[in-house]
Amino acid sequence: MSMADKIFIDMCKDILENGTSTEGEKVRPHWEDGTPAYTIKKFGVVNRYDLRKEFPIITLRRTALKSATEEMLWIWQQKSNNIRFLHSHIWDEWADENGSIGKAYGYQMGVKHQYKEGMMDQVDRVIYDLKNNPFSRRIMTNIYVHQDLHEMNLYPCAYSMTFNVTQRKGEDKLTLNAILNQRSQDVLMANNWNVAQYAVLVHMLARTCDMEVGELVHVIADAHIYDRHVDMVKELISRTPYEAPQFVLNPDKKDFYEFTRDDVKLIGYQYGEEFENIPVAI
Repeated sequence: MSMADKIFIDMCKDILENGTSTEGEKVRPHWEDGTPAYTIKKFGVVNRYDLRKEFPIITLRRTALKSATEEMLWIWQQKSNNIRFLHSHIWDEWADENGSIGKAYGYQMGVKHQYKEGMMDQVDRVIYDLKNNPFSRRIMTNIYVHQDLHEMNLYPCAYSMTFNVTQRKGEDKLTLNAILNQRSQDVLMANNWNVAQYAVLVHMLARTCDMEVGELVHVIADAHIYDRHVDMVKELISRTPYEAPQFVLNPDKKDFYEFTRDDVKLIGYQYGEEFENIPVAI
């Protein structure tokens, strides 16, 4: 069993057994037929993934790593807010007639800010500090910008990354660790998608800054399972998982801005059957 599978199974069991229900409460999400989308939820879920030991991708069902990587690069590398630059259709519900999701996600990553070293956006500032001030405790991003929320078609769910560098005894290279903060997460649809794509981000930034990967810590304020997903989640976590696959990042690239979705690869990835027609809360 992969560690990602164990963490996912334990989290889902905890939510189902010890979570609280929003049924009957005033909720924003709804199903396509207009019915309120209620959840079973847990507050303050924290999961830790040691990226040195294995790549955190579940085998209970397939996580489309190239598509997840593309979405991450769309936000962090292209700094885009237009879905026309994506192959997937995950964001279609929140895009306008021009393909824009408003001043959300990639838009915020591309905004330049004044620092004493000059004008930089958040991504370039992270890379600058990792290379020049690796032991700074201020290496972070935040795209939950209150003044722009009214112009976002969707408030950011995964909204902040905090990077922290350590020096392991006996090693020359530094180790890059990160915390992903998420205000809300649809566990069935998005949990491992987010974990895998931000694990890729840590790998890419570590390569860019000549570091080793360390831990990815995922903090979820509201981890929930939607009412129409409960039976699928129960069936999913009853499956027999496989061993974790081997992750390969193109060894010929060392610049974050050169990576593409085709530079990530999994060797020996086995996974369970996919569900058909999973309902998506809007």
